[in-house]
Amino acid sequence: MRIYPLLAIIFVALLAGCASAPRQTRNICAVFDQRDGLFDSWESASERTSRKYGIPVPILMATMYVESGFQPYAKTRRRYVLGFIPWGRVSTAYGYSQALNGTWDHYRAATGNWNARRSNFYDAVDFIGWYHAQNSLKTGIPRNDAYSLYLAYYSGPRGYLNGSWRSDAGLQRTARKFAGMAALYQQQIRSGC
Repeated sequence: MRIYPLLAIIFVALLAGCASAPRQTRNICAVFDQRDGLFDSWESASERTSRKYGIPVPILMATMYVESGFQPYAKTRRRYVLGFIPWGRVSTAYGYSQALNGTWDHYRAATGNWNARRSNFYDAVDFIGWYHAQNSLKTGIPRNDAYSLYLAYYSGPRGYLNGSWRSDAGLQRTARKFAGMAALYQQQIRSGC
């Protein structure tokens, strides 16, 4: 009996499992348990990113929760002409981090990570840490201020500093949801994932 076909099936199944979103996203311990990889885990990748950029793990994970629901291929909603003809997307935001094309390209150039993909968890969590750290440096937001970091993540550092978010009640609601999720994740981590 040849084991090569069996190994190929196992390899494809492992790859397919890496591309799907976790089922339980409101419990960070469950998210990490569902993504405890063969060679690396989401938890260890998040902890590495946290050490590298000084952004707490709960803020990194809350970003993915709010931005994409941990969906690797998440895209913004479509625009429609005449109410029913699909005509592009609202923005170029894509992947776990919902990074825009230009921001992602800037990240790749700044870090030298030219092969980074927005649909790859490890690249996306590194981007999120890098972008929050950049926003912290440019705006003076403390790296543990989840509410303000989310406003800057969404608005960009210039938008945050000029206060464009102040007139956007929906964005402020989302930032509160984000801060609440980061606090919940922090509590769950303290309880011992």
